Amino acid sequence: MSAEFTVDVPVRYRDLDPLNHVNHAVYASYLEAARTDYLRDVAELHSEDISFVIANLEISYERPIRMGDEPTVALSVSRLGETSCTMRYEIRVDGDIAATAETTIVHVDPETERPSPIPDGIADRIRAYEGLEAAA
Repeated sequence: MSAEFTVDVPVRYRDLDPLNHVNHAVYASYLEAARTDYLRDVAELHSEDISFVIANLEISYERPIRMGDEPTVALSVSRLGETSCTMRYEIRVDGDIAATAETTIVHVDPETERPSPIPDGIADRIRAYEGLEAAA
């Protein structure tokens, strides 16, 4: 496995709720920032070439994030299937876990908008980075 994949995300004023906590829905955008950077840096996809959609999203909130915090999102792929990929996340602040999450993304054919196999080159790069075994 390569080094842990992390992305720093800024807390913006517009992210805050009336209690000055990052709104729960904003956490999904932090995950998206990490996921798109991962697909760019690891899978070597440009944003206009990303043909994945979210099929499932689960977030568990552990502690609030506030203005002045400097969150980091750590991402890893826990399962790579023929058409889908499961990603796990930790959103950390000063080493403490603020939230954990998991997404399942599905590769789709842009023309039919139906699930399609993840191209070999993309799957191979993810497997190599994550140290995953090739599907049997």
